[in-house]
Amino acid sequence: MEGAIAAYRQANGPVTRDPNSAFELAQLLVRHGRGNEAIDVMRVQDDAHNGDDWTLHTLSDLCLDRGRPGDGLTHLNALDAARGGEEDWDLYWIRLPLIAARDGVDEAITQVRSHPDGATSYAAPHIAELLAGAGRTEEAIAVLEQHAHANSHDLAGYLIDVDRVEDALAVLQRYTTRPLELSDGT
Repeated sequence: MEGAIAAYRQANGPVTRDPNSAFELAQLLVRHGRGNEAIDVMRVQDDAHNGDDWTLHTLSDLCLDRGRPGDGLTHLNALDAARGGEEDWDLYWIRLPLIAARDGVDEAITQVRSHPDGATSYAAPHIAELLAGAGRTEEAIAVLEQHAHANSHDLAGYLIDVDRVEDALAVLQRYTTRPLELSDGT
């Protein structure tokens, strides 16, 4: 394993040039109980690639897995500041699980709702995921119902989770282009 890590890390080696190699190294480190090093690898990679969303996702997930949500938020806050404080939703939502882990779901939702895109149909599934993850599935359903046209599959999934299968079918039939058939042919 040490040889593989050394090969990834060699000067001008794959990790310095290729975010995919950095990801592979980070995964190798995690598999061998070296998650903190994996975070460092992805932080450097993200800095080098100016906040690519997939490197941020990986870095954030690693921070969550290692119980270091504050470190992930610190990195995202620095990136946000470097960009002038106008973080688009496609990057902003990455911080939500970190906020929830550090400060609680209610604080994460409060912050979501203060974002300019926090009340949009594309924010709704992220809010619903936080709520459902906290065992608040009915609240998740209520959020998605406000944007059912854009989130019918997510809404149907949560409805099924709370044993409201008929409601889920109705949602899917209302918002899909062709009628659904049940296995009994109806």
